[in-house]
Amino acid sequence: MEIAPGVVATIHYTLTDDDGTVIDQSSPQRPLSYLHGAGNIVPGLEQALEGKRSGDHLTAQVGPELGYGPRIEQLVQQVPRQSFPDADTVSVGMQFEARTQQGPLIVTVTHIGDDSVTVDGNHPLAGQTLNFEVNVADVRAATLQEANDGQVDGTR
Repeated sequence: MEIAPGVVATIHYTLTDDDGTVIDQSSPQRPLSYLHGAGNIVPGLEQALEGKRSGDHLTAQVGPELGYGPRIEQLVQQVPRQSFPDADTVSVGMQFEARTQQGPLIVTVTHIGDDSVTVDGNHPLAGQTLNFEVNVADVRAATLQEANDGQVDGTR
C-alpha cells in the first residue's frame, strides 16, 4: 500500500537544522503514526512522503514556506512586566496563550527586562529549513474512527 490521503503512515524520522543539529526525532520504540492528508505534519514532509511504501527511506529538505512558515517580526512584542499576574515567576522559555484579534496564539518568553517581557508568537522553527531523514515503517488503511477524527487512534 502506498502513502496517500486517508491512510495511516508510521515513520521513524530525524529532523535536523542546516548545521546537522538534531532538533527532533522519533523514539526507536515509538515511531510517529499520522493520518496522511489531514494536516498532522508539515506540508513539505507530507508531500515528500506521498507514494512511498513500507520499507522506503527518504531525505526531505523542507523550506519555511512548506514547514512552519517565515518568521514574522510583528509577532515579537514587548509586554509591560506588570501585565503578568505573577511577574516574578515568569522565566525565559515559558509559554502562554495570548488572546489576539485573530484568536488565541501561543507565545514564548524570550527575554525578561526590568520593566518589560519580550514574547514571540512565531513557531520556534519558523523561518528555518527542516532536514528530514525518514524510514517508512508501515502504511495501512485508516479506521473509520481515525478518518472521522482526522488523526490516528493512539491506542493502536
